[in-house]
Amino acid sequence: MSPPADPRTPRHVAIVMDGNGRWARRRGQPRSFGHRAGQKAVREAVEFCLRRKIESLTLFAFSSENWKRPDEEVGALMELFLRALDKEVEELHSNEVRVHFVGGLSVFNEALRTRMHAAMEKTGGNRALDLNVCVNYGGRWDIAQAARKVAQAVQRGELPAESIDETSLAPFLCLAEQPAVDLLIRTGGEHRISNFLLWQIAYAELYFTDVLWPDVDQDELARALDNFAQRERRFGNAGAQIARAS
Repeated sequence: MSPPADPRTPRHVAIVMDGNGRWARRRGQPRSFGHRAGQKAVREAVEFCLRRKIESLTLFAFSSENWKRPDEEVGALMELFLRALDKEVEELHSNEVRVHFVGGLSVFNEALRTRMHAAMEKTGGNRALDLNVCVNYGGRWDIAQAARKVAQAVQRGELPAESIDETSLAPFLCLAEQPAVDLLIRTGGEHRISNFLLWQIAYAELYFTDVLWPDVDQDELARALDNFAQRERRFGNAGAQIARAS
């Protein structure tokens, strides 16, 4: 795909979609009601990224820690995933969106895994936007599984142990084939990372908003990008170095 027309536009946006439960509670509804309402915000985010020609959008849908939640909520989330896959994949495909499910997929039941893999296969040739849906994902898990793969490569004689560094480890991490995350958005008013993309957001700009995820719309996403455009991205350099380079 062609790069964003405006160089101040991020190539890769990641979002911690927080606030579904509080949104539902304020309306006297169960948490599952908020999760269903959050689907609209997902559509808004996808449409926004397509319009702005952003290359990758990564959504934190279900963390490895979310299994600790009540069985009723987890069950409702799994059912929601099934229905969303059946309902949304055709539209995503028609808009040239390539879907990736990122995380430990083996823990999900066979029906859900089958739909996940079918969605990834169906959309695999699309190029307008990479939509990464992180499920049963954690940043520490990601780094640990990459380290395990590197250790196996060393054991097979494919990689000398003394050559292991950031560059050699990076290809084994999730999303390695996509641009680094430029902008991390967290909704819902919390100011923490919550074990999300710990490696990939090393130099990302962080944007926190009090807006609960189901209420996120095009205007709120535009505010996040406007804020990003005002940032001076140094990547470890001093401000004076950036000024001289420009």
